[in-house]
Amino acid sequence: MADTSDSQGIPEPEGTAGLIETDYEIGQDNVEGSLGPIGFDIHNPVFAISGLAVIAFVFYTLALPEQAGAAFSWLFTQVTQGFDWFFLGAANIFVLFCLLLIVTPLGSVRLGGADATPDYTYVGWFAMLFAAGMGIGLMFYGVSEPLTHFSTALGGTSVEEGARTDWAPLGAAAGSEAEAVRLGFAATIFHWGLHPWAIYAVVALSLALFTYNKGLPLTIRSAFYPIFGERVWGWVGHVIDTLAVFATLFGLATSLGLGATQANAGLYELFGIPVGETTEVILISAITGVALISVLRGLDGGVKILSELNMGLAALLLLFVLFVGPTVAILTGFVDYLWAYIEYLPALANPVGREDVNFMQGWTSFYWAWWISWSPFVGMFIARVSRGRTVREFLVCVLLIPSLVCVLWMAVFGGTAVQQVIRDGYTAAQDAELPIQLFRMLDALPLAGITSFIGIVLVIVFFVTSSDSGSLVIDTITAGGKVDAPVPQRVFWCIFEGAIAIVLLLSAGGLQSLQSMVISTGLPFTVVLLLMCWTIFRGLQQERRV
Repeated sequence: MADTSDSQGIPEPEGTAGLIETDYEIGQDNVEGSLGPIGFDIHNPVFAISGLAVIAFVFYTLALPEQAGAAFSWLFTQVTQGFDWFFLGAANIFVLFCLLLIVTPLGSVRLGGADATPDYTYVGWFAMLFAAGMGIGLMFYGVSEPLTHFSTALGGTSVEEGARTDWAPLGAAAGSEAEAVRLGFAATIFHWGLHPWAIYAVVALSLALFTYNKGLPLTIRSAFYPIFGERVWGWVGHVIDTLAVFATLFGLATSLGLGATQANAGLYELFGIPVGETTEVILISAITGVALISVLRGLDGGVKILSELNMGLAALLLLFVLFVGPTVAILTGFVDYLWAYIEYLPALANPVGREDVNFMQGWTSFYWAWWISWSPFVGMFIARVSRGRTVREFLVCVLLIPSLVCVLWMAVFGGTAVQQVIRDGYTAAQDAELPIQLFRMLDALPLAGITSFIGIVLVIVFFVTSSDSGSLVIDTITAGGKVDAPVPQRVFWCIFEGAIAIVLLLSAGGLQSLQSMVISTGLPFTVVLLLMCWTIFRGLQQERRV
């Protein structure tokens, strides 16, 4: 392919495209210089505010851990209970919007201009989508969530003082084992299927469209040019980009915390390494160090290679469990679970008048806030690797294919664990704590030591790819849209992602505090995503006219 990049690393449109005329130049507000051998090129307000706020947050949490923990807990309660309807309603809008674009003429618009060609093959593209999107989450929840929803649904409902106190989805399925399985998997697929990938797709599409077709910087603010015009380069844009940095940092920190606890659990199972905060801190520090090496190698030499490695290992583990586990039950269940998801989808997506408040607020609201907080990171990463695709091709591949992969993953790992309970009476996985349930499920299968070791490697490499690609995205935002800013800046953000995860795990209530910060940063960014839907529609209309 010919070199069509401008001086900031952003490819120029190929063929006809609806370029936006603006006097703004990428990096015009940046501060450039060096501290000894370390160069920097940073967007002054966004980097300064984000960096100082993160440093202040770390010191506050370390200095006053009890006060910080109480504040985080209060935030979690207030947001999940007060805005559950808002999260659910917004996520429904994102799904409908993406499906609408697929079936309308707007889907024919090509990202990067009418003559643009894809930068990556389908295999490399899918591998990076999967690894960046929800790799650690699938490893952590692939066994535990189907088991949990199955158990709570089978247990039925309980009411105290007129309110539900159980955690079962919808109306539960007391006394019906088969229906408890269907409801449990429908609820799981709901959390890992169309809705989260639609959230990612909205952000990714807006960034790709306004960067590769409109010629604007690769930052979140660029998507809002149709609303704010030239004002988007001022404080309106600074606020939007700073919100994106905060959401990404805390979304990543939550995933890193989950990955550390699960890797620790697996190491205890295999090698007897003690489970505890010290081991988790060592893990986060060591894996952040590996992520730094990947950062230094760049997108193609780091994330792409690791993503393809993880894709191969994940496929190998999945096929092993499929063929040595209850194969027939898994394959028939895959179809049945998809049908159950379609059947229960309207009720699960309903944002008002629900009785299953614990499930709705403790599971769905948290998940939607988590996906939304990840969306600047995953969305920008998807945009970086999706140039050359049509909008229709982009949305089908980003929305539908990863959703089916997630359903297959849950059907194989969760389905095996559920069948172990139903058919074999093996409840070791069901009775274990969340981080260790994957390994307890593998214990009942052949070659448990080898498969558990592969599981640990997968968690660690997903950990590395998330940290690396997250650092790349945050650095792009805080460098004013430059994609070739000095590498030490990415190193800075990579270190602070690990630092936030360590501080919250140690000093302020562990994973609950991580979840609280995800919820808190996800709320304002939901408004940003809703506005993006309008700007995408306007931008695609202009491309069609061109």
